Amino acid sequence: MFRILLVYLLLFTSTLLSAQSNDSITIRRFYDEALTNGKAYGWLDILCNKIGPRLSGSAQAANAVQFVKQELEKIPADRVFLQDVMVPHWVRGEKEQAYVISKGKKEALTICALGGSISTPDKGMQSKIIEVHDFDELEKLGKENISGKIVFMNHPMNPKFINTFEAYGEAAKYRYSTAGKAAPLGAIGVVVRSMTLSMNDFPHTGAMGYPDSVTKIPSCAISTLGAEKLSSLLKEDPQAEFYFYQTCQTLTDAPSHNVLGEIKGSEFPDEVILIGGHLDSWDLGTGASDDGTGVVQAMEVINLMKALQLKPKRTIRCIAFMNEENGGKGGAKYAELAKINKERNIAAIESDAGGFTPRGFSFKGDSIQALKVMNWKSKFLLYNLNEWKMGYGGADINHLQDQGTLLIGFIPDSQRYFEIHHAATDTYEKVSLRELELGAASIAALVWLISEYGI
Repeated sequence: MFRILLVYLLLFTSTLLSAQSNDSITIRRFYDEALTNGKAYGWLDILCNKIGPRLSGSAQAANAVQFVKQELEKIPADRVFLQDVMVPHWVRGEKEQAYVISKGKKEALTICALGGSISTPDKGMQSKIIEVHDFDELEKLGKENISGKIVFMNHPMNPKFINTFEAYGEAAKYRYSTAGKAAPLGAIGVVVRSMTLSMNDFPHTGAMGYPDSVTKIPSCAISTLGAEKLSSLLKEDPQAEFYFYQTCQTLTDAPSHNVLGEIKGSEFPDEVILIGGHLDSWDLGTGASDDGTGVVQAMEVINLMKALQLKPKRTIRCIAFMNEENGGKGGAKYAELAKINKERNIAAIESDAGGFTPRGFSFKGDSIQALKVMNWKSKFLLYNLNEWKMGYGGADINHLQDQGTLLIGFIPDSQRYFEIHHAATDTYEKVSLRELELGAASIAALVWLISEYGI
């Protein structure tokens, strides 16, 4: 009996070592192929430099849908298709203008309208401006001090956070909600400090919203240098006035699409592994890091599988979501259709943190499933992917969380992302070809392991 058990043990150990060796070889092949023959950087060039910014409802967004569809067909993915989705259609209008008037002198400042904001009156808006630093201070000042004035929310991102996404998460509520909290106090407009740790003259846009119960007031972002200047002037002259002009407006919802391409699983085709990024972008830059990089990395996963002639056991599906930035309609539509069609999305990976050097993955969902995947960390140490943790999935894939899907967020290095996030500086030239392809290979390798072993 002992000899039989020993034989089984040796056979099991041999099989396990063989599988581990094969995994290492396959993972290396992903990196080799991506770094020598990858297509992601070329696709990003077209998205950014030929198509341009892709705000939901725009002609550029429609062009991007067709481009991604055509490229997936060229790979070719086994199946390429579109999902219809209605999206918000907000337009910026003319270039915004702003200045501060202090002691008879006028000084120009750099602003941009926040996404979803209404316009100012036809000739702009001018009034006394009051500086606050958080919602508690706003509430304490009350209606008697706020009414008839423009509120300047000067809340910087906290540089003490090592992970800049934590700093952004703490500060972003001031961009989204200041107008809704200031309007009931009688404010006539809002100026919000840009969500960035950098000191420059590039304002950062992003979504804001109005509660149904409040009067809508125009809301803009001011550059960090502009915020510092305005704060300094207000200390010298509390009676200073602020003027700004913006012509943005929200149009009727527009038809658009999610774009999907997939490789059918050879053994478990009904089990789907989803990889995605969002195709829409804000309009100040060209949407390179937010989130052109995520889209082309998802496409690259399909391309690498085909180029290496691998046959995944489970279905691998790439998706370019529409409308993450100002509504989340694409992610919601995918989850809605998945539920209607009784699809099994066993895992979903989102790349929406830039195309910088890969650091690891975060997981949200069933802890047993997550631990199984996190146990593969050792297979990636050679590639410096050291950060594997429970945490966050992604804005688009989070719509799947009630369907038993393991949500996985791709983690690149975070230090440079908020220098360019939602700003005119989010351009193709800021993306490194090598970092982009290292990320694509990392995602592809993880997808392959999930396809091989399930969760």
